[in-house]
Amino acid sequence: MLIAFSITPLGTGEGVGEIVAEAVRVVRASGLPNQTDSMFTTIEGDWDEVMAVVKDAVDAVAARAPRVSLVLKADIRPGVTDGLTSKVETIERYLSAD
Repeated sequence: MLIAFSITPLGTGEGVGEIVAEAVRVVRASGLPNQTDSMFTTIEGDWDEVMAVVKDAVDAVAARAPRVSLVLKADIRPGVTDGLTSKVETIERYLSAD
């Protein structure tokens, strides 16, 4: 499965990058395939391992913020692996055919 999620610390002021970096650090340390962009971090793995990483990332932010917002989107597709890159490669293939 792929999970795209965004964690936002609330009640810490406008600059949240340092605290958000703690969540990304947890994701990268997990060893699961992942990608971070300006809006979301996407992680790939099975249900239990991915959700455990999301929880740990939320806990890392909650340790530094009085309130945490979590937005999560999941693509649950049993038997598919490498969706993190293969989905983008498919789009790029169609774009290059023009």
